[in-house]
Amino acid sequence: MSEVILQAKNITKHFPGVLANDNINFDLRKGEIHTFLGENGAGKTTLMNILDGIYYPDGGEIYLDGKRVDINSPLEATKNGIGMIHQHFMLVDTLTVLENVVLGLQSQGFYLNKKEIAKRIEEISKNYNLDINPYVKIWQLSVGEQQRVEIIKALFKGAKILILDEPTAVLTPQESNTLFKILKRMAREDKSIIFISHKLDEVMKISDRITVLRKGKLAGTVNTKEINQKELAKMMVGREVLFKLDRKPLNRKVEILKIENLETYNDKGIKILKGINLTIHGGEIFGLAGVSGNGQKELAEVIVGLRRATRGKVCIKGEDVTNFHPKVITKEGTNYIPPDRLKVGVVPNLSSVENAILRRYDRKPISRGIFLDYEEADKYTRELIKQFNIVVPRENAPVKFLSGGNLQKLILAREIKEEPALLIAVHPSRGLDVGATEFIRKKLLEERDKGVAILLISEDLEEVLMISDRIGVIYEGEIVGIVDIDLANINKIGLMMAGVHKNPLVKGE
Repeated sequence: MSEVILQAKNITKHFPGVLANDNINFDLRKGEIHTFLGENGAGKTTLMNILDGIYYPDGGEIYLDGKRVDINSPLEATKNGIGMIHQHFMLVDTLTVLENVVLGLQSQGFYLNKKEIAKRIEEISKNYNLDINPYVKIWQLSVGEQQRVEIIKALFKGAKILILDEPTAVLTPQESNTLFKILKRMAREDKSIIFISHKLDEVMKISDRITVLRKGKLAGTVNTKEINQKELAKMMVGREVLFKLDRKPLNRKVEILKIENLETYNDKGIKILKGINLTIHGGEIFGLAGVSGNGQKELAEVIVGLRRATRGKVCIKGEDVTNFHPKVITKEGTNYIPPDRLKVGVVPNLSSVENAILRRYDRKPISRGIFLDYEEADKYTRELIKQFNIVVPRENAPVKFLSGGNLQKLILAREIKEEPALLIAVHPSRGLDVGATEFIRKKLLEERDKGVAILLISEDLEEVLMISDRIGVIYEGEIVGIVDIDLANINKIGLMMAGVHKNPLVKGE
């Protein structure tokens, strides 16, 4: 058995009204890849933030190499050889790799020996096959390359323990495989890795051991070779989870969405959509796959009226609604599940009731002229909570305190309850546990079977392949291929996402 490098004993952490970590015990061995699994709100992120010094535990002890340590800041974590790579990278786009690596270093003084620093970066890059040029600017790198810069940053600062939070969430299948090779090489050289993920297939592929948390408690630690995905899912949620959803035969109805030669610019003033053409019919799910930053977000925003098109048309149910106000587009039967739940999907400081009625606060029976009927609003919200199995501690508490899964269910419930003709769902299950993910996907399939046209935008190829009827791939603002689900090949789609294959035979149009 490998040497234990880190031990957490009886780690406990309270937040107002929530026991996030309840006497958690686990150990990390030298040279192992140890995965943490659990539902949203199970306490994984809290525990990792304690190890990284962002939170301080209310109880319990942490030992490194057998010695008790107090980690009361991220700087203290770095000094103890712990580096955390967050899902959203902490990089400055306009600076070079070298400049990002030295940001925050305590030992550089006033003078930077860039030549020596670059040499060290190149050594780390070569040693772990990271293939990164220290002088290139961050904005010139792909998402996968930016993630490798974060790994270089941690190793440059002397990390012996690496914590990776949902590291494959923004990667293509090919980039994920490259990352796994890098992590396995690091483990062979006695680095210890904590890997947080919701994707059970990759957990089985990458892990030596798996620790499962459920509702803030330790559900158990297992050797990966001694368990399967179904057993893991049951440990996480306490019940059987369906990994293959039943899809009724496609019953394509009238055309609902038609996009012609659509163009727009992103927030940096760069043309991000370059002549998009697309049709979606009622009763079908059109899955749009692509690596983040290729125009998916802007496409959804143009359709729902949040961003102006500079050329082309958006037609819904035969009517040209290009650049109409979002409220007008909503009244035409379009509803939207945005990629950013907290910033766009809800008003974080408002209650569950106030967020639930955002689509109908100006209509009877909730509206009474210039006043709200709070009794009707409460009744409507309770109905949504029951129908969509949303766990809300208190209906009048701000929604920012809800877990990601329950927040997403609230948004989904609010949008579906309006009985849309067109539903735009952007990353509907991103960052959600297997139970919440299963629920969201089932609901989308139910809406499809009711005749709703659904545009599913997702970077999760497993999700796109599971519930879509047709799949399109977007790369650098262009649709580079559309294929019927029966002809879909995950490797070819992954290559299209990376820009390797363009203009394949288009099916299903």
